[in-house]
Amino acid sequence: MSTYGEFPLSRPRRLRTTAAMRRMVAEHRLHPSDLILPAFVREGAAEPVPLGSMPGIVQHSRDSLKKAAADAVSAGLAGIMIFGVPEDAKKDAAGTAGTDPDGILQVALRDVRAEVGDDLVVMSDLCLDEYTDHGHCGVLDAAGRVDNDATLERYAEMARVQADAGAHVVGPSGMMDGQVAHVRRALDGAGFADVAVFAYTAKYSSAFYGPFREAIASSLQGDRKAYQQDCANGREALRELALDLAEGADMVMVKPGMPYLDVLRDFAEASDVPVGAYQISGEYAMIEAAAEKGIVDREAAILETLTAFKRAGARMILTYWATEVAGRLR
Repeated sequence: MSTYGEFPLSRPRRLRTTAAMRRMVAEHRLHPSDLILPAFVREGAAEPVPLGSMPGIVQHSRDSLKKAAADAVSAGLAGIMIFGVPEDAKKDAAGTAGTDPDGILQVALRDVRAEVGDDLVVMSDLCLDEYTDHGHCGVLDAAGRVDNDATLERYAEMARVQADAGAHVVGPSGMMDGQVAHVRRALDGAGFADVAVFAYTAKYSSAFYGPFREAIASSLQGDRKAYQQDCANGREALRELALDLAEGADMVMVKPGMPYLDVLRDFAEASDVPVGAYQISGEYAMIEAAAEKGIVDREAAILETLTAFKRAGARMILTYWATEVAGRLR
């Protein structure tokens, strides 16, 4: 009998009494091998270039990227996703720097594979937005709209040069219809059947990409709402999932992360391939800014958000805190 009357015998709080008890009954645990580090490499950079909107994040030089990859191996991370940042003078309407075998991303892929071999899954962003002078994820037609099918041909070429440069995984992120099938056929036809496709299956048109635009020195004017998903739609994401799975995606992704945990959960329940989430630049910047002002406990907030992805069903999490968090977990 309680002081306040008779209560049920079951008291969930018994399993929350100490830190050791909470660890023992935790339903989900983060591990370094859950984490993938997104990294930017800037053409011509002699040293890392700090990003004002993302404290602690840089555009790497080739040398500092190799060190970041080696540190990722030491930390036990699953992989690294590399984004190339070409010189402005090399951007053009077709994004040809993105398919140049000697372009910054391909050079960086070779550097990283030489540094870490197969000890880290080396992934490459497969999109044209870093390389086009208009900043869109594809080539434009005469009316200035992204031409879906012409863009697929560019993606096929990108897939071949990235695989040839050493990517274990390519990540088509442009949200073009048919991109997974076209990339898969291109890889298989060029003898790269073992290179995996990590599809950006539900990539939403989001207000949280702002810092990323600085990170890749984006030339974008306007927006990408005509090809990225509308934040109002959830069932549409399941349609995209069904298409990507039918087209041969080896892994699928939801991006951004925290605003789309419902979509992530839907994917985890429906997909028979591993599901990832990308904690994007704006999510990173918000927590860092709130922590800097003393509004949130930085480390606790980071771990809480990453655990939320695991709880929602993510097998892999792309996060700019990957190496830092892995060090704490280990």
